[in-house]
Amino acid sequence: MTFSGISPFDYRYLRDKKLAEKVAPFLSEEARIGYQLKVECAVAKGLARVGACTRGVADEIIAAAAEVTAKEVYEEEDRIQHDIRALVNCIRKRLGGEAKPFVHLGVTSSDIINTADAMRYREFTGSSLLPSLLELERTLIRIARTEKATLQIGRTHGQHAEPITFGFALTEYVSRLGGRILALAESAGNLRGKMSGAVGAYNALALITDNAETFEAYVLDELGLKPATHATQIVEPEYLLDYVHCVVAAFGVIANLADDMRHLQRTELAEIGESFGDEQVGSSTMPHKRNPVNFENVKSMWKAMMPRMITLYADQISEHQRDLTNSASGRFVPELLAGLLVAAERMQRTMQKLAVDREQMRRNVERSKSRIITEPLYVLLAVYGCPDAHEAVRRLTLLEKPILEALEQDAALVPYYAKFTPQQKEILEHPETYTGRAAEKTEAVCSYWETMLSQ
Repeated sequence: MTFSGISPFDYRYLRDKKLAEKVAPFLSEEARIGYQLKVECAVAKGLARVGACTRGVADEIIAAAAEVTAKEVYEEEDRIQHDIRALVNCIRKRLGGEAKPFVHLGVTSSDIINTADAMRYREFTGSSLLPSLLELERTLIRIARTEKATLQIGRTHGQHAEPITFGFALTEYVSRLGGRILALAESAGNLRGKMSGAVGAYNALALITDNAETFEAYVLDELGLKPATHATQIVEPEYLLDYVHCVVAAFGVIANLADDMRHLQRTELAEIGESFGDEQVGSSTMPHKRNPVNFENVKSMWKAMMPRMITLYADQISEHQRDLTNSASGRFVPELLAGLLVAAERMQRTMQKLAVDREQMRRNVERSKSRIITEPLYVLLAVYGCPDAHEAVRRLTLLEKPILEALEQDAALVPYYAKFTPQQKEILEHPETYTGRAAEKTEAVCSYWETMLSQ
């Protein structure tokens, strides 16, 4: 843990050792250089496979790369002012004369950088990010099932709408997050690498081997990647663009859930509550406060990370075969990925301990009991032939009396109301039963996503 850094991830959000262990092996600067070394090793194996050097030379290069540290690469970069050539020099200085010429032979810096980034982002997604998102999804499914029959007032435009269930409200996020998990897995699996040289036309490699594209396929297959159908000095940016878009979209779903949960904790609503520790402090001046700090933190993290998507769209533009305008900006992608993981882990912990006040939810439904019957009333009047049922019910709402009382005193509507079945009248008298198929839909959605995400 360090307090000398400037990134909040360094000194605040990755202080938890277990969380840091999910991030550092893939997204740290040490990991970045480590993955670049893996790519250089794969290049050496590829050169041996096409007969450009012996396997013994390749093994010597691989052994040398295993000794290189991020610290010494940075020290060498300070001397020569080029990051990848510094990496190459650190490998070469450990080699004998026979092996030295074959380090980084035939490839360019972006072959190493783009391929290493694709590899580490894909592995971070599979090893850390998706498991955390799936754990959150399972928690949402569990709560949704538990609360599938828990009465809650639906809200649209900040106003009471029709009754639903709390489980049904959560299945919105079960479905949305499930869809983003699948999209994220697909886009991570589609990240590509390249081994085609300075302008993408295999110029240097064509001097070494008769089939440069076969060499590229060898190297990338060694790393578990595929080449793009075309490359310049850089991989087509759309692969990374699509991946980060999926990251940001998943982040948006979690932030939306956090926002909904935060609002349900308002004093006037008080339908749910975050777990609050015995020694936890809610305010530096108001001892009674129990603020929704975790939900607020998730939304705040999203606000900091989401706009970075614009940078990725800007990085989509590169002059001719490549310019350097994405060099600095591209180094911040790991923070965005770490942000989603941090938010997902926090959301999981918070939702796991969520307190649901079912009686308060019922009381909030009761507050609008006399008005939420207007939809079923107008629909049933229309079913029984009332020519302008919506307007007729709207006029009833303007009267200073309960809706049913006004209905029974309206001579024009009484003949239609007389046709209602006892069950239909029961809904009007007890609108808390007017929840449609919320419970059934909750179960169906949960079952669907359990199946989809287990495949």
